[in-house]
Amino acid sequence: MISYPWTRRTARTHRGTTGGGARVSRGRATTRRVPSDIEGLTTMTARAATPPSRPEPGDRGTAPMRWALVSGDGLPVSGLLTIFRNVVDRALAAGLLELPVTADLGYSWRPDKPGFFPGGPPEPRYPDWLRVTHAVPVGSDPAALAAELGAIRAAVARADRLGERERAELHRRVDALARPYEEHFDRWFADHDVDWVVAVNMTLSDAVPVTTALHRAAARRWGGGRPGGVLYWDHDLFASCAIHERGVRVYPERPNEFTPVPGASPGDRWAVVSRAQERETRAYPTALRPEVLTNVLPVVPDGPLEERHHDFLDRHGIARDRPVVLGPVRVFAVKGVEISVEVFAGMRAECARAGVPDPVLVVFGSLAEDPEYAEVVRRAVGRHGVGDAVLFLDGVPLSSAPDRHGRWRLDEVDLLRVGRASGGAVLFTPNRDDVETVGLGPALAALAGLPCAVTAYQAFEEHFGADFRRVVVTPGRAAAAGAELVRRMVAIRDGDEGAAADLEANLRRVRERFPDGPWLDFLGRMATGR
Repeated sequence: MISYPWTRRTARTHRGTTGGGARVSRGRATTRRVPSDIEGLTTMTARAATPPSRPEPGDRGTAPMRWALVSGDGLPVSGLLTIFRNVVDRALAAGLLELPVTADLGYSWRPDKPGFFPGGPPEPRYPDWLRVTHAVPVGSDPAALAAELGAIRAAVARADRLGERERAELHRRVDALARPYEEHFDRWFADHDVDWVVAVNMTLSDAVPVTTALHRAAARRWGGGRPGGVLYWDHDLFASCAIHERGVRVYPERPNEFTPVPGASPGDRWAVVSRAQERETRAYPTALRPEVLTNVLPVVPDGPLEERHHDFLDRHGIARDRPVVLGPVRVFAVKGVEISVEVFAGMRAECARAGVPDPVLVVFGSLAEDPEYAEVVRRAVGRHGVGDAVLFLDGVPLSSAPDRHGRWRLDEVDLLRVGRASGGAVLFTPNRDDVETVGLGPALAALAGLPCAVTAYQAFEEHFGADFRRVVVTPGRAAAAGAELVRRMVAIRDGDEGAAADLEANLRRVRERFPDGPWLDFLGRMATGR
C-alpha cells in the first residue's frame, strides 16, 4: 500500500492557503539549461550535439530526420505540444530524430490568443530541444493584421452564404496574406534543412492564408521527389470541433473552397487521433486517407518526490499532507474549468467531514489565454469560496526547469508524480460533449494511479470504454461527485482491494487503447520514405 502524507484517519484537517488566494503564477523565465537528472526528453538533448552525417537528397536511408513543427494553436504551451513532446521522446529513443526541432507555434496568426499575438510571450521559455521562431511575416501593424485574420476566419466559416463577388474578394484577401507566409516557410525550411514538417491542427480554418502558404511552400520543397514532406496531424476537424463564440460557429461544418486539405502534394502524410475523425474525413475533397494514430502518452516514473517537487510545493505554500487535485486542461471556454471548481468545492467539504487534510486544486492552464472565459472561472472560484485553495499555473512547460529566479516549474509528468504522492485525484470536466476528440485527463489519471471525475462527452467510450472506472459528473450534482471522489481517495489510501483493482483495470485499458507501436511504425516509414 502506498503511504500517503494523510494515511492516518486522525490526520488534522489543514485549511491553509496556496500562498495568498487563487494565484496566477506570472513569473516568466528565459530559456534555462535543464539539469541532467530530469526524466524524459531533456536527458536526450546531448544526442544532438554531434549530429550524424546527412545523406544526399534522394538517399535518405534510415538517417535521423530533421523536423519542423508548425502549430495552429498560437500558444507557447498546450496539451497538443505536450503530446508532440511524447512523440519526439519515442522518435529519439528509436534513433529516428535529430535535435533540435525548429518550431513556429503560430503566434503571428492567432489574434484570438491576445497574450501571445503576434510575436509570442515577452520572455519566452522553451526546452533546449525546441528552437522557436518569433517571426511575424506580415507588416508592422498588429491591430490591422488581427482584424484581417479575424475577418477572414469569420468569412470562411460562413462561406456557403457568400455571393460570387464576395467569394472572389475573399480569395484575393487570402492570397494577399498567404504570399508573405510562403516566403517565410520557404526560407525557414531551407535555413534548417527540414526533412519533415509536423503540422498540428493546421487543417482547421483558424488561419486559412497560413495553411494555404504551407501547402504551397511544401509543394515547392517536396513536390519534385525530394525525401520528406508534411505530416498533417489533426486533433480537431471541422464537424467535430463545434466551438462557438458569441453564439456563432467558429469553423465551417465541412471543408469548402477556401480550406486546403492534406493530399495536394506527393509528400503529404495525414494522421488523425480517432476513428470518428477518420470517418469524417471520408467526405473531404481529397484522395489521401489519414491514418488513425492514438495519442502518445507520457511515462510516469516510480519513486519518491525529489528536490524540484518539494521546491514547487514550498513555493506555492502547499503543505505536505494536502492532497493535490489536478486539472490538466487549458483555461479555455470548452474545457469546463468552472465545473471542476464546483466539483472541488464538494471535495473540500467532504475532506473536512472525513478528517482528510484540505485539498488543493492545481489547474494547468493560464487565465490569460481566454480572458472572457477566465472571468467565468474567477466568478466560480469566488462563488464556491475556494479561492484560497485553487492554483492556476499559467501553462505547464514541456519539460521541468527552473525559472529565471531559480524556482522550479513542473511539467505534466512531474505534476502527476506530485498528485500521486499526495493521494490526490484528477478532474476532467468539459462543458460541451461535442468538442473533445480524445480527452486525455482520464488517461493521465490512470498512468499516475489516481481516481478521476469526468463529465460525459461523446468521444469518451471510443477511447476508454463505458466501464472505465471514474466518478461521473452530472449536471446539478457536481458537489456530490466531489464527495464521491474523496471517498474513493480514502478507499485507495486505506488499501481497499476493490479500489486498487479499479485503478489497475484503468491502467490496463489505457495501455491497450494508447499503444506506442503504431506511432513507432509510422515514424519508421517517415524516416525511410516508405
